[in-house]
Amino acid sequence: MENLPDLSDGLYLDITRFAHSTPYWFQRLAEVWTELGLLLFGVLFVAGWWRKRRGTADAMTLALLAPLATAFGYVVSEGLKTLVDEERPCRAVAGAPASLVTCPPYGDWSFPSNHSAIAGAAAVALALSWRGMIWLAAPMALLMAFSRVFVGVHYPHDVTAGLLLGAVVAFVAVKAAGRPVRSLVETARSSRSGAVVWCVGRGPRVRASARP
Repeated sequence: MENLPDLSDGLYLDITRFAHSTPYWFQRLAEVWTELGLLLFGVLFVAGWWRKRRGTADAMTLALLAPLATAFGYVVSEGLKTLVDEERPCRAVAGAPASLVTCPPYGDWSFPSNHSAIAGAAAVALALSWRGMIWLAAPMALLMAFSRVFVGVHYPHDVTAGLLLGAVVAFVAVKAAGRPVRSLVETARSSRSGAVVWCVGRGPRVRASARP
């Protein structure tokens, strides 16, 4: 891993210098997005769960797995981060302009980017659970990854690896956990507990057969 920061130094410097040339309001917008943008994925998870409450068991399964797979993507990313121990570019790159946000403390390592891993995982999980959502989730994930370099706290290779890692982990997690979670959804929908049924929804409405 020692040579990866060297390969990204030039691009990192180009992006961070560009960031400092942008208007003040644009820099503040980037700061807000890089810290709070992930909340929008949370909103989409809730919206996806709500709209699938009257969907099939398969649909509800994917809606429930979306945030769980994203969380698993974060856990894997954080585990890898503790093994690599790559210093943040806001401290390691000579001649770099000051980061737009506070440079994370020593020990909060750089590779891979957890924000990017969460964004990549969320984009894939939402795409699997909500048809057409990829056209919104993918740009959001890419913008989140770019913002981490833009504000100066990650190398380009950090965010690229984070996106790919999160996407792969989420895809595998959804596929691996699909069958057992579907069984849980079916069981929950037949529960006598109103709270449990409310959480997973009753599924598609069964139309009464027409009288002869």
